[in-house]
Amino acid sequence: MNMQQTVPDPELLAAAKAAFANAYAPYSHFHVGAALHTPDGTLFSGANVENASYGLGRCAEQSAIQGMASSGGREFSQIVVYSESSPPASPCGACRQVLFEFSPEAQVTCVNHLGEVIGGQVKDFLPHGFRLEHGKG
Repeated sequence: MNMQQTVPDPELLAAAKAAFANAYAPYSHFHVGAALHTPDGTLFSGANVENASYGLGRCAEQSAIQGMASSGGREFSQIVVYSESSPPASPCGACRQVLFEFSPEAQVTCVNHLGEVIGGQVKDFLPHGFRLEHGKG
C-alpha cells in the first residue's frame, strides 16, 4: 500500500476534532470524528453514532459522506479522520467502499491526539475498489 505521511488541513482537523467530541459511542467508547471538503471548499463533518442494534451504527466517515450527499454533493477532495488511537484509526472496510463510491482520488489523512499521521488517496486504502456505472434515467 502506498501510504504516506501527510499534514492534515487545519480547518478539517479542527472540524474532525469537534465531531469527535460529539460522537455517540456508549458501547465501544471509541470516538471518531471526520471532516471533508468538497471541491468547492464546502465542509461536512460527522461522528460515529452507535446503536444498541450494533449493525445500525454509523461510522464518522459515513456520517460526513451522508451529510454531503444529502446536501447535493457528489464528490470530495479530502477527508480527515481523527481518533485517539495509536496508530491513528483508519477507515474500516465499509467506509473505504463508501469513500471510493464518491472520490477514489481524494486525499485521506488519519491523525490522532499524539500528532501521528498516516494518509494516502482513497484508492490506496481500497485497492481494486469498484464503482458501478450510473444508469441514465
